Parts: sequence; C-alpha cells; structure tokens
Amino acid sequence: MDERPRTLLKALVAQRHWRYSDFLTHFNRTAEKVIKKGTANPTISEAQFRRWTSGAIRTLPSPDACRVLEEMFGVSAAALFQEPPSPESPAPAFSLKDEIDMTARDASSEAGSAASASISDTTLDQLRDDVASLARRYNTFSAFEVLQTARKLREEAEHHRDRTQVPIQQQDLLIIAGQTCALLSAAAFDLGSLSGATRLARAAALYGETARFTPLRAFAGGALAYIAYFSGRPAEAAQIAQRARMLTGLGDVAHRRLAAIEARAHGHRGDATSAQQALDVSRRESRGECDDLHDGVAGEFGFPGERLAMSNASTCLLLGDGVQAEVEARTALELVNNKPEALRSARVAGGAAADLAAARLLKSDLDGAADALEGVWVVPGEQRATGLLTRAARVRRALTDQRFRRTPLAAEIGERLEHFSRLAAQNQLGAGTGAVAALEV
Repeated sequence: MDERPRTLLKALVAQRHWRYSDFLTHFNRTAEKVIKKGTANPTISEAQFRRWTSGAIRTLPSPDACRVLEEMFGVSAAALFQEPPSPESPAPAFSLKDEIDMTARDASSEAGSAASASISDTTLDQLRDDVASLARRYNTFSAFEVLQTARKLREEAEHHRDRTQVPIQQQDLLIIAGQTCALLSAAAFDLGSLSGATRLARAAALYGETARFTPLRAFAGGALAYIAYFSGRPAEAAQIAQRARMLTGLGDVAHRRLAAIEARAHGHRGDATSAQQALDVSRRESRGECDDLHDGVAGEFGFPGERLAMSNASTCLLLGDGVQAEVEARTALELVNNKPEALRSARVAGGAAADLAAARLLKSDLDGAADALEGVWVVPGEQRATGLLTRAARVRRALTDQRFRRTPLAAEIGERLEHFSRLAAQNQLGAGTGAVAALEV
C-alpha cells in the first residue's frame, strides 16, 4: 500500500513532526507578521487542516492563507497542495538551522512583547508612595479632598494594571487599588454617605482577597463593622469584626483596632460582658507582631493610642460607665496633644473632647462638660466628620435630661452644638446626616 503523503504540505508537516496544535501555533505567529495590521488574520480549524494535508481540496485557500503558508515553508502555495516530488527529486529538505532561526525569531519577538506588557518599577514605586502619603496625611485634608485624590489614584492604579502582565506588578497594583478604595470608604463615611462607604469598603475587601493580602481584608472588615453599628446593626457589626480578627497575617495594631470596634458594637447592643472582654483584648500588651498595612503604611490604616483611647471612651459611655469613659477620653486628649502640632488629628481631639463632656454629664457636671467642649468648638467645618458629629449629638441628647432642662448653660450649649453640626462639611455639601440620625433614635 502506498503510504506516501498526497501533498507536499503533508510531507513538510511530517518532517517537522507537527501535530495540528503545533501547525496552528506556527500559522498564527506567521500570520501576525505577514498580514497587514487592521486586517483579520486567517484562521484554520482542525478539520480544515486535515483537508489541506490530505489533498482533498480543489482550489487554493484564501490569498492571505496562501501568503502565510508560503512564509512558513518557503514554497509556493500551489506546490504545497500538489503531490510531493518523487524520491528522485526530493521535497525541500527539513533544515534544522532554519528551524532554530525561526524559533529564535519567535522567542525574541515574544520576549519583546512581554517586556512591553509591563510598567516601570519607578512608576509603581511612585504610585505606592502617593497612596501611603495620602494615608499618612489623611487627617490634614478634608474628607472631600481625600475623596478626590484617592479616586484619581485608584484610576491610575487600574490604568497601569491594564498595561502590565507581570504577576508581581499585577498583585502590587491590586493592593494599591484596594488601599485607595479603603481611603475612599473612610472619606465617604466622614461625609455621611454610609451606603457609599459600604460599597467602597466591600471593594477594598475584594481587592485584598484577590491579591491574597489579608491585612487589607481585615481593615476593610473593620470598616464594614464600624459602618454596620453606625447604621443600627450592632449584632452584625460584632460578627463582622470577629470574622476579621480570625484572619491570619495580622499585626498587633490590626488586632487592637478590630477588638476596639467589636467592643463598640457590643456596647451598642448593651452587652456589657462581651464589650468588656473586647475592651480587655484591645488594651492587651503588644506581642511585637506587625503587618505591611496597619504598621508599614500606617496613617489612616494605623490605630495609635489616642484613637484606641477615644474609641474605648465611646464604648464606656454606651455602657453607662462615666468614670472609665472620662479616664479614656482624658488619655486620648493627652496623647494627641503631646504630638507635634502637624501630626495632631483634629478629628480625634474633637471626638475625645466630646466624649469627655458626655462623661462629665453622666456625673451631672455641667460646668465640666462646658470646659471639655472648648476642644470641640475649635474643630474646623471641613474636619467635622461623622464620628465627631455623632459624639456631639450624644452630648446634645444628654443635655435634654431632666437635670439640665431649665439650666441656661445647657440651653446655650445645645444651641451651639446644633450650629456646630449644621456647619459641618457633609451638611454644607449635601452629603446627608444619616449616620447622626441613626444614633439619635
């Protein structure tokens, strides 16, 4: 039985020991070189390949396909679809040198394509530094400024992620984009948009999950828990914080922050036992463990002593413990005032002062509360964020107690607090006061 190939194309393919997949790879690579850009490259199915090599076609393929085949084998298309030469006049010999040269050209071309599908490490470093700088200087900006800057940085991170195919750069850009979403969430919350803050925190968590970066997932989890109890869902908030604390790869700061948030959630539920347990965890001595977000970047991602003390003061107020609330609030004020002026957070100083006033009202110390509120009045409008406004609202509610109703000083403070909240950035920008309203009921 005559087993000679019926076409020269079949003979040349057999010489190279090509299967259909090998032929298709070389065909597609060659098409990219010889077909004019903007024109669709010819395609070939396995069934079509079988017809070509078996001699079962009556007309030549399309002109573009013929050009590709001629470039691949160095033989005219017409000859490729005819019977191969007789043994006395052999088909063009397989050239190992030509095959090596073609492989080298392909490898060089693909390496060049890979190199062009990456971004400069300098560009990546600058973007990483810009996000870290925004996080560290968060308290020096208004929430609206943070919103604008972080949005641009997120768009830039996504733009570069579309340009690179380098896995480590892809991961770095996912983390950077996630950090910007976390900062956007914080700014949205400060402006009173709880729904926007929730969506952005979930986006940050998803970025962290995709990049396998658990500190970002933990930070986003804490933000979601924080938003949940400000939205009147304290039980859900406690569960979210507990799940976040179970993540691996977290440092002491991350655990301290999540424990403080969980304590606040239990405080809103009125669960004194669980709140005290979480408070104890938040105050636990550090074990020297760090992570790249809460410690490495820090800033808004950190949780320094004054923020811990301020948060715990609010928890103690929720539990009706005015004595411990005053201790925590005074600690927060002392810590923030001991920092250089450029590093002091107006939000923290104002929030701690409001909590100190609320703690003194629990003891019926109206004059002491008035003194504490001097630290609230000085907070500029653009820094009067949701957390501070809810604390101010708590003080205003306390002033309506029977003990203070007919006291001129209480009436005066109440009016000032109302004016203070009305001039906050979120009210001036029309962002809403849903967070404040949620805690006033």
